[in-house]
Amino acid sequence: MTATNGDRALHARPRPVASSPASPFGWLAGAAQERAAAGLTRVLRPRPHDEDVLDLASNDYLGLARHARVTGAAARAARRWGAGATGSRLVTGDTRLHRALEEELADFYGTESALVFSSGYTANLAMVTALSGRGAHLVCDRLNHASLIDSARLAKASGARVSLFDHADPDSAARALQEAPEGSDAERALVVSDTLFSVDGDLTDLSGLSRTCRSAGAALLLDDAHGLGVVGHGGAGALTAAGLRGAEDTAVSVTLSKSLGAQGGAVLGPACVIRHLVETARTFIFDTGLAPAAAGAALEALRLIRAEPALPERLRDRARALSTGLGEHGLRASAPDGAVVSVTADSPDECVLWARRCAEKGVRVGCFRPPSVPDGRPRLRLTARADLSPTDIDRAIDTVVRCRPG
Repeated sequence: MTATNGDRALHARPRPVASSPASPFGWLAGAAQERAAAGLTRVLRPRPHDEDVLDLASNDYLGLARHARVTGAAARAARRWGAGATGSRLVTGDTRLHRALEEELADFYGTESALVFSSGYTANLAMVTALSGRGAHLVCDRLNHASLIDSARLAKASGARVSLFDHADPDSAARALQEAPEGSDAERALVVSDTLFSVDGDLTDLSGLSRTCRSAGAALLLDDAHGLGVVGHGGAGALTAAGLRGAEDTAVSVTLSKSLGAQGGAVLGPACVIRHLVETARTFIFDTGLAPAAAGAALEALRLIRAEPALPERLRDRARALSTGLGEHGLRASAPDGAVVSVTADSPDECVLWARRCAEKGVRVGCFRPPSVPDGRPRLRLTARADLSPTDIDRAIDTVVRCRPG
């Protein structure tokens, strides 16, 4: 069939017009060149479903993402409730499955109530912004996760005061609470922190932060994304480990995408907090609910953890073995409080090359560069898993040591 002139005009490549103004996105090329010069280019690399690799880059801490019971629960939930939640949970997206997950999460953490979100990121945005705003003073750890940083920025934009305290330092937090910004009209104060930090795997001083908050009459908002299923008796989280289980002045967020091997997030705490989030949190009200398959998978994974309380200790043993072995070879490896072990590199380019060489040898490790590392130091990030064997640990250590550039 011969194309008409109209068809040719429709499908032909547009010709530049000499007098047209510069593209409003023209600046992006220069920004990309600057990132490349700094070794900060990022590329998506889809992975095959059946690759033969030792994976130390994922957050599947307990090895449950492919567990037959977990994937089976996801499939059953999808068949029963559909592929998607179909709407906001306040409209059509709320199911009995979501409620069952919330009830079991709250019971696991010893809180009055829980609320499930579509991601851990949206859970943090909800927790911080809905509980702050005008009249609030937020006091935040300098090395908080990006989701908490963005939450604080949004809170500041809505009228909250924001102060920073030195990493994992309750005394610095106390000073920040006492030294409210000039002209502050704060009616309430909130201290915001990760529990286990995602870059170096270090645990903050939760007991100290709690004492600081109680002395100042402040609420404590915590992100336990890396603590659920990892620390505390039976993996019941960092608050349990610190003796703060069910604390009435504390709210905590978790993710369902790490130890539970699924997707989504939740906020747990006093019933009054959860009710407030249901009625005011924009990332709950205006977001489609968590897909039923993810909710079903997370619920089954949680039940597996409760049935096998030795899994978290096995995970921590594997992380300690990784850290010790790497350190014995002269590498700057972090001492983990949870699953994450980081190894410092000398530059972003070295970090990228190091990770690529490891991958070529069949060991995948994370490559963390600015802005993912708040202190600007690039690192390899190795994630231990409960299902790693001693042979896997030895192979990982040997590969990382042998693949170091230089």
